[in-house]
Amino acid sequence: MFGFINLNKPAGFTSHDCVAKMRRLLNTKKIGHGGTLDPAATGVLPIAVGQATRLLQFLPEPKAYRALIRLGVTTTTDDLEGEILNSVAKVDLDQEKIVTCLNNFLGTIEQVPPIYSAIKRDGKKLYELARKGETVEIEPRTITIAKIQLLNIYQRDFFAVEVDIDCSPGTYIRAIARDLGEMLGVGGTLANLIRTESCGMKLESSITFAELESQLQQEIFTFIEPAAVLGHLQSVTLTEEETILWCQGQLIDLSGAEEKSNSLLLSENSYVVTYKQDGVFLGISILISRNDVVKIKPKIVCVNLA
Repeated sequence: MFGFINLNKPAGFTSHDCVAKMRRLLNTKKIGHGGTLDPAATGVLPIAVGQATRLLQFLPEPKAYRALIRLGVTTTTDDLEGEILNSVAKVDLDQEKIVTCLNNFLGTIEQVPPIYSAIKRDGKKLYELARKGETVEIEPRTITIAKIQLLNIYQRDFFAVEVDIDCSPGTYIRAIARDLGEMLGVGGTLANLIRTESCGMKLESSITFAELESQLQQEIFTFIEPAAVLGHLQSVTLTEEETILWCQGQLIDLSGAEEKSNSLLLSENSYVVTYKQDGVFLGISILISRNDVVKIKPKIVCVNLA
């Protein structure tokens, strides 16, 4: 039981619910996920099984979403799960104005998270304080929006826009919906959210619970190997002798091996994916420099050579 699963999270499930169901399906306790999704949201929820849970911190950080933002409505939770605070009878906005406002989100910006969020203040989650009616000053967070693209405008019983968003971890798409509505002067709230990419995993290659159960029954299920999601990091391959020493916690000198020279391009304290000569994944090393000699030492060991 070692590797990753690219789960297409269904609506109505919390991320914790998904982990609990995975534990039952795989009959193992050591399972974690790579980033919380709200219950109403669907899409990519990276699942780590066994020792792979220790690798979640090293997976690619950027995330991508497809969001449907309803304009003309504001809610307590900044999505349609909350109570309506204000609504506009008729919304009339042109594409140019919407695109101009969307472009204001590009780059590194400050974002105020929704009051109904799991961020903690004095040991209490913000949504717990909000439900008690307490007024809490929320500190803005620095986030990065790499892309925000208008896909569609819907004008039927309500006015909504569909957008693709590439962003850094910690970004609240509900807050983008709220702030876009404020910029446009009509209010806004999140109507639907699909995560299309997370931790290097994409929606088009995700699997549902039903598909996973079917594959398990047919005994054709396979985990995603670490190499498939750690390609953003440099890698190094050790000899059999080096592998034994590395697994014992010893430093490995890289400077004399030409095949390992790509690691020399890394800055000190960089992480390096580490393999045996036969391609078996060993774990994660950290690059250090001692007296101008480049070495690696084990950071996460995922094999047992005993």
